[in-house]
Amino acid sequence: MAIAVQAQNSKPASTPLYKNAKAPIEQRIKDLLQRMTLEEKAGQLNQVNGGVFTGPAANDPGQKAKLELAKKGGVGSFLNVIGVAETRNAQKAVVENSRLGIPLLFGFDVIHGYRTVFPIPLAEAGTWDLAGIEKNATVHAKEAAAAGVHWTFAPMCDISNDPRWGRVMEGGGEDPYLGGLVAAARVKGLQGKQYDTEHIMACIKHFAVYGAVEAGREYNNVDVSRVALWNKYLPPYKAAVEAGAATVMNSFNVFDGIPAG
Repeated sequence: MAIAVQAQNSKPASTPLYKNAKAPIEQRIKDLLQRMTLEEKAGQLNQVNGGVFTGPAANDPGQKAKLELAKKGGVGSFLNVIGVAETRNAQKAVVENSRLGIPLLFGFDVIHGYRTVFPIPLAEAGTWDLAGIEKNATVHAKEAAAAGVHWTFAPMCDISNDPRWGRVMEGGGEDPYLGGLVAAARVKGLQGKQYDTEHIMACIKHFAVYGAVEAGREYNNVDVSRVALWNKYLPPYKAAVEAGAATVMNSFNVFDGIPAG
């Protein structure tokens, strides 16, 4: 009798609003934020170099610790997790074992292709073929998205006149006008007209003036005039933002004596 009454009074747990795919996204976000602890919110800001989560390497204590931290809500994003088997395994472990089941964001440097190797951005810029550059970025996104990647740290919008800089090949060259056109084309190709299963988020980098290096050195001090800042270095970032870039990465330099990060 007691068992029967208990069965009648028990009700199936309702699906939280934030997990309801049919609900408006703003309502889902608000509901999720209200449920999150301060530690879980801070955890979403934590990005960890992922590595390998399948095969023998998955038994490495360091790899186990990364997953355990993610299961506790201490990680929002993994870097450098390559291949659909790896991303799926890590995603499944976190979604099924964390308190709120918040999916991970997987980020990867898709600079000139994910599986298919394309010309470097500097070479693409030399063609002035903006339609071709956008189409190439579309393929980058499609291949990366198929492997579980959501987010790439591209395009690089840094204008540079110094070929000694080791990252000069990632950008659109030394001309701000062309650099802006190339950055916008790559953003459009990576993200498409709307987020779907064949596109990924772009992250323009490195804001700002990261290419104005001294003697080609990385992580360096920057000393440029305001005229050069506004007319030469900033326009490509502006063009990329206006093209709809989802995210922006800060630079790793010192500008006017102030660390950018």
